[in-house]
Amino acid sequence: MIKVLLADDHAIVRAGLVRIIEESGDIEVVAEACDGTEAVRMGLRQRPDVAVIDISMPGFDGLEVAAQLLDAWPGLPVILLTMHEEEQYVIRAVETGVKGYVTKRAAPEQLVTAIRKVHAGARYLSEEAIEMLAVRLARGAGGRSRLDSLSTRELQVLRQLALGQTNREIAAAYNISVKTVDTYRFRLLKKLNLRNNAELSRFAIQNHLIEP
Repeated sequence: MIKVLLADDHAIVRAGLVRIIEESGDIEVVAEACDGTEAVRMGLRQRPDVAVIDISMPGFDGLEVAAQLLDAWPGLPVILLTMHEEEQYVIRAVETGVKGYVTKRAAPEQLVTAIRKVHAGARYLSEEAIEMLAVRLARGAGGRSRLDSLSTRELQVLRQLALGQTNREIAAAYNISVKTVDTYRFRLLKKLNLRNNAELSRFAIQNHLIEP
């Protein structure tokens, strides 16, 4: 049996995913987490064969969970499960070392296929993710967006600010100082040519970094 850690902050969604995964017959969910902090803790304690992580969760987001798990356990196959069909997430996921990327609107059997493939040492990207990467390559440097100028940490701080998190809450979540968060916020406003947190939130919604 392939042992899976599943992290998603929506209990109903998580229950549905458990059913889909375990109906496969050769995969079992051995640990469930409802936020990013718990996902890291459960992943390090349970040592699953594959981690399936929702990218949008309270506390650490999926990219941060993946980074922390892979830092402690470089061989762990991680699949990001997401509603976000934005190329930025695909690119950052690949850069982080994630082996799989599946959108929630993909057919259920795609997730099962993804788990089996990454467990076997392969990479699995959903059709939507492949199309986004192809478009990005076809566009080349001339088609870069403002998001391309952001580091992964800046992208994460942008998302947390847009969700209404305070600088102190963000600092605690990512184990950095409040002053460092202030610096990230200043860089974000400058790079994106925005004036305040309200405009950061509007920008994040327009670019599908958060749900409206």
